[in-house]
Amino acid sequence: MPDAIIIGSGPNGLAAGIRLAEEGLSVKIFEKEPTIGGGTRTLELTAPGFRHDICSAIHPMAKASPFLSRLPLEEYGLEWIHPEVPVAHPLDDQPAGALFRSLDRTVDRFGKDGHTYRRWVSPFIDSWDELLKDILAPFSPIPYNPVLMARFGLKALRSAGGFAKRYQTEKARAVFAGIAAHGIMPFDAPATAAIGLVLGIAAHTVGWPYPKGGSHAITQAMGTYFKSLGGTIETGVTITSVDDFGHAGVILFNTTPRQILDITGNKLPLSYIQKLRKYQYGQGVFKLDFALSDPIPWSDKLCRKAGTVHVGGTLEEIARSEKQSASGQLPEKPYVLVAQQSLGDKSRAPSGNHTGWAYCHVPNGAAEDMTEPIITQIERFAPGFRDCIINMHRTNAQEMQAYNPNYIGGDINGGRADISQLFTRPAGLFDPYHIPKSNMYIASSSTPPGGGVHGMCGYHAAESVLRRDF
Repeated sequence: MPDAIIIGSGPNGLAAGIRLAEEGLSVKIFEKEPTIGGGTRTLELTAPGFRHDICSAIHPMAKASPFLSRLPLEEYGLEWIHPEVPVAHPLDDQPAGALFRSLDRTVDRFGKDGHTYRRWVSPFIDSWDELLKDILAPFSPIPYNPVLMARFGLKALRSAGGFAKRYQTEKARAVFAGIAAHGIMPFDAPATAAIGLVLGIAAHTVGWPYPKGGSHAITQAMGTYFKSLGGTIETGVTITSVDDFGHAGVILFNTTPRQILDITGNKLPLSYIQKLRKYQYGQGVFKLDFALSDPIPWSDKLCRKAGTVHVGGTLEEIARSEKQSASGQLPEKPYVLVAQQSLGDKSRAPSGNHTGWAYCHVPNGAAEDMTEPIITQIERFAPGFRDCIINMHRTNAQEMQAYNPNYIGGDINGGRADISQLFTRPAGLFDPYHIPKSNMYIASSSTPPGGGVHGMCGYHAAESVLRRDF
């Protein structure tokens, strides 16, 4: 048996495998699907030649990741595309808001809120690498940079709604709301400002890029590099019990607590089993992929240059949408995340055509069809959008889970990221990766720092393995 076995080949499973293989350990990854990738697969969902990202599409945190950024993934085929505008936010009766790579250009766009915006983000832009060491790590009573983390925490622990209202203009409030809504939490919850701050700062440091050819390029490069280190991957294998592994060295789960309970049976301490059973999952998503005859015809031409467009209107509208989905209601006017990768990546669609990627937040496990509300919201800011649609592919929250069992009820973040689970996910504050009294570890987004394609959950799980077992 190899020194380490990893169940699941998403970015975190691959990151764990790479880190262990770097230390000379023999590592084998098992994947139930025919291809590796987890949330980073890319397929022709709508029509031949139209290549769509199944889940994740835009990757600021993959570019920022302290672990992924030190790997030679460009040597293994990964090429980043940076849109001219990282993120745009259209409004009904005024020019769109936006974040640019240039802080000065962003400040100018915010008008009288520009000075406030600069004051909030510039200290962290200058110390971005130091900040990442703490925010992409498990809880520690002594941060790498205590002063910097304290300054960030005073802002990040606020609610997104409360933080956004410190801006005077509708435009600045809306832009922050659109970014903060990536956390998939109601805006009155504590610490929901954190994701808005982190992703906002990322726009000015690493940008909001996407991989040429599709998100699968990230994990394909990781998988090839892992194999170059001596690691092995076996696809098309469903693991139903840890008994399948006999006397394995260590076992790492790139899964959520629910699958861990199914695979381990009664082999975990009872107190730990009870904690995993109490783990909470968050809202789901409903996703649409579009084959388009033309680019999305945004009224504001700035949006036609953006890799990501946040569709939802004002802060109040977005907050209402997030509150409804968190409360078990289908949002009437959903907040919609739109990505338009084919603008900068001609490999995504046949010549002259384009792709569109969009999803909204819905109650966990929702089976309802949100196609019309999503299209209506896009059409609101891009009249004529319907006429551009050649074909589309729908995926509701239940189908998201069927595609990837880690997406419980359509939860793409590996568990609800509220203050009660932000630091203790899934079952402990200190070394949340090791399963007590066992040779097993958790290396998924159900551990800190949570969801996103950054590989840091897998990296920290591997570090825990190296400290404890090797």
